[in-house]
Amino acid sequence: MSRIQDFRRPLVLLGAASVALGLAACAPPGGSAAPTSSGGGTSGEAASCGEEDVVLSGYFETGFPLPSALAEEFTKQYPNVTFDIREDQFAVITQNAPRVLQDSPPDLMRLPQMSELATDGLLLNLDPYAESFGWTDWPASQLSQLRVDEDGRRGSGPLYAQGLNYSMTGVFYNKELAEQIGMDEPPKTLDEFDAVLQAAKDAGIVPIAQFNGGATGGLAFPLQGLMASYGDPEAINEWIFQQPGATIDTPENLAAAEHLQKWIDAGYFASDINSMDYAQMMSRFIGGESLFMFNGDWESGNLDKQMPGNAGFFLVPPLEEGGQIGAMSAPLTFGIAATAENADCAAFFLDWTATNDDARALTVEVGGSHPMGPADAFMPSIEPGSTTEATLAAGATMSEANGAMDFIANATGAIYAQSWTPNLQKMVAGEQTPAGLLESVQADYESQVGN
Repeated sequence: MSRIQDFRRPLVLLGAASVALGLAACAPPGGSAAPTSSGGGTSGEAASCGEEDVVLSGYFETGFPLPSALAEEFTKQYPNVTFDIREDQFAVITQNAPRVLQDSPPDLMRLPQMSELATDGLLLNLDPYAESFGWTDWPASQLSQLRVDEDGRRGSGPLYAQGLNYSMTGVFYNKELAEQIGMDEPPKTLDEFDAVLQAAKDAGIVPIAQFNGGATGGLAFPLQGLMASYGDPEAINEWIFQQPGATIDTPENLAAAEHLQKWIDAGYFASDINSMDYAQMMSRFIGGESLFMFNGDWESGNLDKQMPGNAGFFLVPPLEEGGQIGAMSAPLTFGIAATAENADCAAFFLDWTATNDDARALTVEVGGSHPMGPADAFMPSIEPGSTTEATLAAGATMSEANGAMDFIANATGAIYAQSWTPNLQKMVAGEQTPAGLLESVQADYESQVGN
């Protein structure tokens, strides 16, 4: 899920690693099969990292501490495994993904969008690993978003990725600032939310600090939350999953975009939103310079450390109390290149993140969200009153409401950088209308998927 400033840094976690040979005959259509495996699932034995030294190469998203924290813990438990990690912001990974997977295939890669990468043969088919590790016994909904059919539509077909956790977005708020304007609990309706935003502005408090600068259109976060309040989250998924005839240009989504435009016109966002990056948004929120920010539960552990007891969380409220709610909620998706050198070890790492108790604890404590894995797997205790407790509770509420949506930026490989971001930035600048936004994005979408 896409949210970061552009600073690139290599990260090498000390240790050393080894790997069994790659999995035989499991490359996706058009790809090359990995080397013959001694334990990649075809023999009925699960893959492992072996005992010899090897380096797992990774291409990760900047600003997310969880993958690196998991890699560090993995090295502690398996001292023969080391990681060489390159990081980029989400939009840069989106642009670079095909070239990177083709020219310098990483063992593990954060996947911004899967459809074209799978159908072009750049990702490894993970079904043999799913069978040997027992991922097929997990709740099916955990893996459905990670499957791609031969037409590039997600939701069915071979498994081309695995998740480190289930991330979810919503609204973080500063409890001390909220108290100053009389907000003693999260708003239950959009009208109540609007009233709180106005009260903050009247009190001289910046209502919302939201990143929207550079290559990452952070206004997609509140926009998609509003879409769930006005319409059916499943219709959003159908569009993201490229179902025939799907469109983002609907009356419900127009109402959501118009609501976002009202917030822009009312001055509820920081005045420099179109130049603000992710790090600036986080710094201002932690520093008490804004009441709200739209962001994801991956920041829960960080906020529990940086502002203990002072950061709350809620989902974008419905039109009417008790009405439809939804949220971006998808696995933090990682795949293995079709020609990855160390596919077995990479798959073993992905399984470990979902089944090892220490890894699952890190997923909750650092990532602030629910781990992947078996329904009855270990869950760590949570500090009462913490931000993490609030995000996990919101996740449970969202699941009960069947409101999980993938991110609208993931519909195609180019839709985020080339359509959502520039059009949202133009809305802020007064150069685009809500109707024009949806028309433009849908036209770009159809040109890319052929609908």
